[in-house]
Amino acid sequence: MAVGVHEIRPFRVSVTADAMTDLHDRLSRTRWPDQLSGSGWSQGADVSYVRALCDYWLHEFDWRAAENELNGWPQYRTVIDGQTVHFLHVRSPHAEAMPLLLTHGWPGSIWEFADLLGPLTDPVAHGGRRADAFHVVCPSIPGYGWSGPTTEPGWDIQRVARMEGELMQLLGYERFGAQGGDWGSMATANLAVHIPDRLVGIHLNLVMVQPPDVVDDDLGRAELARRAELDREERGYSAIQRTKPQTLAFGLTDSPAGLAAWMLEKYRSWTDCGGDLESVLTRDMVLRNIATYWFTATVASSARLYYESHRSGRSPLPDQYVSVPTACALFPKELWRPPRAWAERAYNVVRWTEHPKGGHFAAMEQPAALAEDLREFFGPLWRRAARDPDKVSVNPQMTDC
Repeated sequence: MAVGVHEIRPFRVSVTADAMTDLHDRLSRTRWPDQLSGSGWSQGADVSYVRALCDYWLHEFDWRAAENELNGWPQYRTVIDGQTVHFLHVRSPHAEAMPLLLTHGWPGSIWEFADLLGPLTDPVAHGGRRADAFHVVCPSIPGYGWSGPTTEPGWDIQRVARMEGELMQLLGYERFGAQGGDWGSMATANLAVHIPDRLVGIHLNLVMVQPPDVVDDDLGRAELARRAELDREERGYSAIQRTKPQTLAFGLTDSPAGLAAWMLEKYRSWTDCGGDLESVLTRDMVLRNIATYWFTATVASSARLYYESHRSGRSPLPDQYVSVPTACALFPKELWRPPRAWAERAYNVVRWTEHPKGGHFAAMEQPAALAEDLREFFGPLWRRAARDPDKVSVNPQMTDC
């Protein structure tokens, strides 16, 4: 299906049998590192846990079932700004539904939203109301999954945001909402600066803002102390990926166990799991994300987003006040949890929700809570926008895409 010079083609994931055999061979021949007795997770990924996960990956994880689930959603690929872009476009059965752009982060993928797609697009089938329906567009960030790898320099987060605005235009959505966490939060925020008139609102579950020059209250001081500890204990991965991603990529592209360890440690550290990852995320939920990076060989290009955004000479955060109505959903184990006053210096905050449970991967950890937050925020905004039909029209050529 063509739109102007762009061609949007249906897409299906199909990992070859040879790729599966190669993965299993590599997993079976892993050379495991030593570990000091009793050190557990204190120095990084615990060897015994990674071995158990990789054994499950080799003998029990069913990629074909995951692949079939993925292929049960309408997927497409196109080329925008010279880069292949893969995306889900799951239209609601209710034509008047609000278009909603969802953007993932690292070490995530479109799998982050697997448990949100049904409730958001067809709320009636999930015990909800027709008025709460969304048409969902969920791109793989350029360089990630089936949008990768990137083939030229310059793909920083601002360029990702511009790509997303063009994608929504191609799909015929003149007005829409946007949501994201991690890199998705920054893409969403920059999109609000780039095309504010087209956005009904934005919803962030990672609220990234800089502190004021003077912090003299208890909440602010506590946030600064927590950020300092995160910089000391949790940011090593980011320092490597934003400076020397290519060196890191050799090991992670060659060894599925190495890739699993690199990402698994973050899933455990950043979720609200009390040290027991599988109490929140199943092995299958973790592995289908990791396997997506493995089969697409995109760990190098995913890390390049850090490098490009760091070297671009501009902050990945918006360079001006975001006037678009903004909802902030704060989960207790999120990496940054700024006071509301900090967020209001940067965003037009109209909704502020502090959830009792959840961490960095909110869409996977607390999908029901996140879905309800999206409905309550976007519903009134969309009903207000819908009073002007010219601003919410959908290109009839694209209704089957």
